[in-house]
Amino acid sequence: MSIHRPQGLAAFDRAIVVQASVDAIKKLDPRQLVRNPVMFATALVALVATVLTARGGTHVGVMIQISAWLWFTVLFANFAEAIAEGRGKAQAASLRKTKTEAVAKRVTSADAVAFETIPAQRLRAGDLVVCEPGDVIPGDGDVVAGIATVDESAITGESAPVIRESGGDRSAVTGGTRVVSDRIVVQITVNPGESFLDRMITLVEGAKRQKTPNEIALTILLVGMTLIFLFVVASLPVFASYSGAAVPVVFLAALFVTLIPTTIGGLLSAIGIAGMDRLVKFNVIAKSGRAVEAAGDIDVLLLDKTGTITLGARQAAEFLPLSEISERELAEAAYLSSLADDTPEGKSIIALARTRFGLAEPDRAGMSFVPFTAQTRMSGVNINGGSWGGVMSAVSEIRKGASDAITNYVAERSGRTPGGVPKELNHLVERVAKSGGTPLVVARDGRPLGVIHLKDIIKPNIRERFATLRAMGIKTVMITGDNPLTAAAIAAEAGVDDFLAEATPEKKLELIRDYQQGGRLVAMCGDGSNDAPALAQADVGVAMNTGTQAAREAGNMVDLESDPTKLIEIVMIGKQLLMSRGALTTFSIANDVAKYFAIIPALFLASYPQLQALNVMHLASPQSAVLSAIIFNALIIIALIPLALKGVRYRPAGAEALLKRNLLVYGLGGLVVPFVGIKLIDLAVAAIGLA
Repeated sequence: MSIHRPQGLAAFDRAIVVQASVDAIKKLDPRQLVRNPVMFATALVALVATVLTARGGTHVGVMIQISAWLWFTVLFANFAEAIAEGRGKAQAASLRKTKTEAVAKRVTSADAVAFETIPAQRLRAGDLVVCEPGDVIPGDGDVVAGIATVDESAITGESAPVIRESGGDRSAVTGGTRVVSDRIVVQITVNPGESFLDRMITLVEGAKRQKTPNEIALTILLVGMTLIFLFVVASLPVFASYSGAAVPVVFLAALFVTLIPTTIGGLLSAIGIAGMDRLVKFNVIAKSGRAVEAAGDIDVLLLDKTGTITLGARQAAEFLPLSEISERELAEAAYLSSLADDTPEGKSIIALARTRFGLAEPDRAGMSFVPFTAQTRMSGVNINGGSWGGVMSAVSEIRKGASDAITNYVAERSGRTPGGVPKELNHLVERVAKSGGTPLVVARDGRPLGVIHLKDIIKPNIRERFATLRAMGIKTVMITGDNPLTAAAIAAEAGVDDFLAEATPEKKLELIRDYQQGGRLVAMCGDGSNDAPALAQADVGVAMNTGTQAAREAGNMVDLESDPTKLIEIVMIGKQLLMSRGALTTFSIANDVAKYFAIIPALFLASYPQLQALNVMHLASPQSAVLSAIIFNALIIIALIPLALKGVRYRPAGAEALLKRNLLVYGLGGLVVPFVGIKLIDLAVAAIGLA
């Protein structure tokens, strides 16, 4: 698997840093600052300090420096947000390069032979276009006729062309991709400006990023803390006045800014943007920050068996006829019922029948094929007269499908109850199922003939990955259309916690709702129209880019590489986002302690000599203490930008273990680092003579 990682998007790429520096100044606009209440309050305090400094007074040199560092605190916070947005804008610029001024061959005749060439911008939803080798697909749509290989590297970065064909779950195509071979007719599903690529660019740029519920809740907490410290600082001059001392307002401003949670306030937006950016690097587009956040809280993971837990290429291994049926007779019926089955399973049945008995291609005149549906869970062929090598002249109906579906079909045709099928058939089904294979039952004119054994292969290391998820407290549930015995065998081999067998769209939806009613958060992935209701219901619904338009609209994430196993990485990225926010919040609050020991004694030592006991850092002077604390407060934002963008390293573990580790690293670190940092800055300030 090749994951497309755009070049030039390093955290401190020169072009991004230069643009972020300019944007940081632009973000001083009060209309933008007000969206971050903590930094808006800091900017107001910086403005007041600047005005007071301009009026002069004692300690003017220190006051000028304090005012400057207050503005730097705001600028550094703006810079953190701007550099996170800059990476998104660079990614968006890369995506825009794929938007060529394409032309479209709009169909003008019912047989799709005649067409007119028009600019792609003139296309509207519902138009039919012809795409031939070398053509750029002019817009998002669904293939309604033909089959072709399509180069999607401009979108996914995956160099290998993919198959797109009418019908099924591989019909969706994306504007900007290129047809490599063959000819397809595409029905456009969106109007100009509403394409998947347009929405990707908007989302990646972060232009319409909305705050998530947790982010809003944390912002409210930070605002509350800011108001509390405002009242505290405003009351301090009263205490100082009892001894006749006066505290410079600029010093009080410095105290206020160092005590409010400026660190997390300045980095909060960058953390959220970076979480979405990390998904983009895995070629997953989240439609909202809320979806990324929800991924971190997921505790139930629904995974399709085929293509996710198994390799997805089930192969016919053997024909198991009933005792009164020959193997050739079963093979011939299976062969005919699979003629119109373009799935890997259907093709493998044809290949096995030809290998075993040298069956030739029949004349399809008089044959009408019955396609597979999620409701019937069987397919087949109706033959109206004719013969095939003189063997099948009496055949009128052949069906193959899941054992219970064929059992019900046989019962309806014969007038018997479902329990009236031969016990030998049940034994064959159980034998295949217990071995972990998938049994397909074949019937002719309401009479069962035997079983086709399909083998499926578990993906390497998948059991270890499920063990990792279990350690994270996440329950894994395998979703499959197989019968319960087969599902149980595969589930046991793969190591999942539970499974849903004989799954229909209704059963998937019901299962998700049951978990949600129990207070669980559910994630699932899907690609077909029948997955759309469940994708819309799930807290995190990851739609495959190769899937149908309905699935992509229903999900709140789209995987451009259509790799179902990536759902596990998505959950880990979500958890990393939550951990990063929690860790930096802990650090931000913890490092206020050192500032108490730095500034409080400095401000009130003259009035209350007993406060000398709090000067544990032995800072050079009150002015140096205040200046050192405000400098540290600004620089720590810059120092933590790489961590905010990259995210706290996530190691799969239980919530309690993660909490203990983060409290130790970021709680204790938040206590210790400021003591060291402020003392070092104080030494430098005193040595240079700045205070």
